[in-house]
Amino acid sequence: MSAPLLEAAGLHKSFGATPALAGAGFSISAGEIVAVMGPSGSGKSTLLHCLAGILAPDDGTIRFRGQDLVQMSDAGRSALRRGEFGFVFQRGRLVPELTCLENVALPLRLTGTGRRDAERQAMAWLERLEVADTGAQRPGEISGGQSQRVAVARALVTDPSVVFADEPTGSLDSLNGERVMRLLTLAARESGSAVVLVTHETRVAAYSDREVIVRDGRTRSEEFVR
Repeated sequence: MSAPLLEAAGLHKSFGATPALAGAGFSISAGEIVAVMGPSGSGKSTLLHCLAGILAPDDGTIRFRGQDLVQMSDAGRSALRRGEFGFVFQRGRLVPELTCLENVALPLRLTGTGRRDAERQAMAWLERLEVADTGAQRPGEISGGQSQRVAVARALVTDPSVVFADEPTGSLDSLNGERVMRLLTLAARESGSAVVLVTHETRVAAYSDREVIVRDGRTRSEEFVR
């Protein structure tokens, strides 16, 4: 097997006196979809935020393509989040003042792409996620399901190596949740992006290749029998 794209070992993270991670590990290969599952407060989101370079662990190692994220500068981690990593959060977190087209184009603009080219690529992704008709609208003018699909388009527009999806269907009804997951996983597989999918829902985890279970800040990996 090829070396993992992103891997972590011995991660510890506490908030004050409260431990969130207690020796957690993780690995994901290029193009793989891994569901991170566990009860509320188990450390799922903390693990995701450490893997993405948003939080610094108190101890442990995190490597992306062999680079040590823990030792990397803040500027280096920020550059990874702009180009190599994409993000989908529970409630989209779209910029309310921008149109949906401008929201999707924003990561490209931040990496120096010209406006016309960025918006052309953004519209192609809106079409791919079946929300091209929202391009001229602002986030407050569209439904929750549409908003999440716009957020998926924004996450994928830079052709990231890894997409971090933190409870991406948590605020949606089952029908819209299934649609978002179908489109997210299909688009990620076509693009070759790996997906770290934090969820507590088994129906969402079913879209993944395998599961990593987090409990009391520790992890174990479970392979699916297909």
